[in-house]
Amino acid sequence: MTDLATAPHPAARPAPHPAPPGSAPAFDPRLEEHRRELTAYSYRMLGSAFEAEDAVQETMIRAWRGLAKFDGRSSLRSWMYRIATNVCLDMLKGRKRRALPMDLSAAGEPVAEALGAPLDSTVWVEPIADSRVLPGTADPAETAVARESIRLAFVAALQYLPPRQRAVLILREVLAWSAAETAELLDTTVASVNSALQRARATMSSRDLTDDRPDPMNEENRALLERYVAAFERFDMKALVGLIAEDAVQVMPPFALWMRGRDHIIAWMDGGPGSGCAGSRLLPFEANGQLAFAAYRPSGPGGLHEPFSIQVLHVEDDRIVGFSHFLDTNLFPLFGLPQHPDGEIRRA
Repeated sequence: MTDLATAPHPAARPAPHPAPPGSAPAFDPRLEEHRRELTAYSYRMLGSAFEAEDAVQETMIRAWRGLAKFDGRSSLRSWMYRIATNVCLDMLKGRKRRALPMDLSAAGEPVAEALGAPLDSTVWVEPIADSRVLPGTADPAETAVARESIRLAFVAALQYLPPRQRAVLILREVLAWSAAETAELLDTTVASVNSALQRARATMSSRDLTDDRPDPMNEENRALLERYVAAFERFDMKALVGLIAEDAVQVMPPFALWMRGRDHIIAWMDGGPGSGCAGSRLLPFEANGQLAFAAYRPSGPGGLHEPFSIQVLHVEDDRIVGFSHFLDTNLFPLFGLPQHPDGEIRRA
């Protein structure tokens, strides 16, 4: 039987592939200008923050090596998107789709026996820090679209699409490319692009994305989340009950168990397997277009707070409607998060 309080974290994963020896200083700065948007594109395609970083680094290497032969018939940006698309399509060959726990099984009970063994990291859609993918100086409308298109439910729904349909939907619906531009990038026809887009829209419309409707971070919502931090750090169940929606959902990758309902979520924390999180501290940042927290448990020597999980919260109608807890401490260095809650977040 696996207990959440003592469950091992996933093994450390290798850092994204570095550039070849001696190549980094020669990188054309024009290539680096597109890194953030290419990371966002690759993340939507792959559903993994780690794989997105790998894909973009491979794109940069291929672009650097081929820059001398770039003939300028298309824009540099379009040329790099073509490279990134080919890299992502290659990475997706023969792979199973990534998912969220509710895509794999029915909701479970808030008991340790239901937790099961952790599954491999390749099973899950992973979170990504906003600082790595959202445009820094875009207009509000563009930023809003970018935020919606990296939400966990949307990215998980994308994984149901065949890879080329996925690319078409992202290019056409998220990035607002024309059918002709998309066809040129994919070496296909406009008719084929339009057909793929129609099929992709039908698949996406069949997915339930209501849990990830936009939740603007207005003053009221931020006040709610400040109360959540205070209640969670005190481990005050009575205060938490007043903040959580009755039908809220909690997921905890790498475990397949997920729970629906405030009573189950509270039972999990209050004397259940989640009680090991008592005394934790939360460091706020933003991930997947929503407010997130790096959670640190007092599990080290002398009660030292150590990285434990990434929490992405979903807020709607003045209540928390979803808790996505990612129990993968390898995400902390990738997101620039410190090893202690009193440290500073390093922005990408």
